[in-house]
Amino acid sequence: MNNAALLYALVQNALDGIITIDENGIVESINPAGCILFEYLEEEVIGQNIAMLMPSNDKGKHDGYLGDYKNTRKPSIIGTGRELIGLRKGGQEFPMKLGVSEVQYSGKTMYAGFIHDLTQQKIDEERFKNYAAELETLVEVRTKSLNDTIFALEKAKEKVSISLEKEKELSKLKNRFLSMASHEFRTPLSTVQLSASLIEKYAEPFKSGPISKHVSKIKNSVMNLTAILNDFLYVEKLEVGKMIVSITSFDLTMFSKELTEEMQLLAKANQKINYKHLGNETMVSLDINLLKNCAINLITNSIKYSGDTCCINLVTEITDSHCTLSVHDNGIGIPLEEQKYLFQAFFRAHNTASIPGTGLGLNIVNRYVSLMNGTVEFKSNTQDGTLFTLKFPLS
Repeated sequence: MNNAALLYALVQNALDGIITIDENGIVESINPAGCILFEYLEEEVIGQNIAMLMPSNDKGKHDGYLGDYKNTRKPSIIGTGRELIGLRKGGQEFPMKLGVSEVQYSGKTMYAGFIHDLTQQKIDEERFKNYAAELETLVEVRTKSLNDTIFALEKAKEKVSISLEKEKELSKLKNRFLSMASHEFRTPLSTVQLSASLIEKYAEPFKSGPISKHVSKIKNSVMNLTAILNDFLYVEKLEVGKMIVSITSFDLTMFSKELTEEMQLLAKANQKINYKHLGNETMVSLDINLLKNCAINLITNSIKYSGDTCCINLVTEITDSHCTLSVHDNGIGIPLEEQKYLFQAFFRAHNTASIPGTGLGLNIVNRYVSLMNGTVEFKSNTQDGTLFTLKFPLS
């Protein structure tokens, strides 16, 4: 196949419309896709001014564009791409993307236009614009509902506190209430989380920024509220003595690698969680669930209180006498004067006021580690970040 035949085949079978005109705007050729797009036969277009394919408000401008380009060589449409309105034979207007190139052929100047129909794209853009607006309204409604629920819970707690005279009776009632409320909220929160994930999945092909932003808001709100409810449940179990230690033997490195992968999914966009094991021995005997809860709590704190591009280091070590698990970050740190309160329930340092949290996490970690006969050590300052080390005797 020679070059001319190949070029002809490509033009005739192109999905987009291709039209050539001379220096005066007279159509010299139009491919089948262009005929279908404008609803004309080939013989109805060839020999006519290209302005016949434009709405009335653009027709008068076209010849001026050609004249200006020949005189100044400065592109207005020619040599560039832009969105315009096309006119079909029946008078129907439609959006299109037009790219025009200058072509020198057989000693004369011609212009080739490449036309892509934007009708469906514009319909989709409008549909998802409306969808994003609806989603934003839904987020506002759900947020208000959650705020109302939290406000109602706070009011209920105040009334209960006033009505009870003894601190012991108040503690028992509070624990029962928190346990019930936490369990009751799990099902609707799971539904909201699943729905948000499905919305995000179905919206992926359209790459809509507003949809992704608001779905992320929903998922983060659900995740934060779920974490709060979990903290209340753990404290309630510890208070009433329901937490039972179950010691099993497991591979600490495999446990840590899986944990690192899980937590990396929850990290901020450019945060990196690194894992390293020291020593040759990898098997330990601890309560794997309690240890996992402790590690998740420490890494979650590092994610929340560190910058968007920080590295979080998880290190494990097994020696002859003990095993350790440490988490280090270069986040905002804990002010020195407040470190003595760190493991108290509901304590939060003054530099964390703008970051969501209950102040229960480290209290739970400390109590879980104690149940496994371990200790918690930490080093922290507001310049170099924080290092937490959990240490367990092998005996």
